[in-house]
Amino acid sequence: MMPLLMARRGEINTIAAVHGKAETKRFLESMGFVIGAAITVVSEFDGNLIVSVKDARVALSKVMAAKIFI
Repeated sequence: MMPLLMARRGEINTIAAVHGKAETKRFLESMGFVIGAAITVVSEFDGNLIVSVKDARVALSKVMAAKIFI
């Protein structure tokens, strides 16, 4: 298990865990970041990511991306 920040661009991964406070977890889950979901890093800039999850593209700060483990 490793943080999403370490994922390679274009590689399909599976979300293994979401860490953080309860409200942060609920927020991420509402956007489709749930355990077992497929996730792909589309691009990265300065540690911030654009990811594809559940047929949607979402921008994540490096702080939020560090809470998602694959």
